[in-house]
Amino acid sequence: MPRRTDIRLVFQRRLKEARIKRQLSQKELGIQAGLDQFVASTRINRYEQGVHEPDMAMIARLADALNVPTAYLFADDERLARMILAFEQLPATEKDRLLKSIESK
Repeated sequence: MPRRTDIRLVFQRRLKEARIKRQLSQKELGIQAGLDQFVASTRINRYEQGVHEPDMAMIARLADALNVPTAYLFADDERLARMILAFEQLPATEKDRLLKSIESK
């Protein structure tokens, strides 16, 4: 039986990786996600370190600010994470075609 990955650790890692890829400071990300500028940096740091866990509404705002699908922040497989990002970039017709192809196998 495969070992289960702690989803909290996955979220922490993906959050930080996405923030760095977007070249945002913790404060900038927090502000873009709707946090007060005086607590933004500390709050994002605590999310990345696992000291605090954001609620689902905040997770959605963080994903929006990072321009990634929410599912990406929880993908515990690197290939799946890359697929989520690539799929999100496709036009709807291409998404439908790809899904049909995958589901028919």
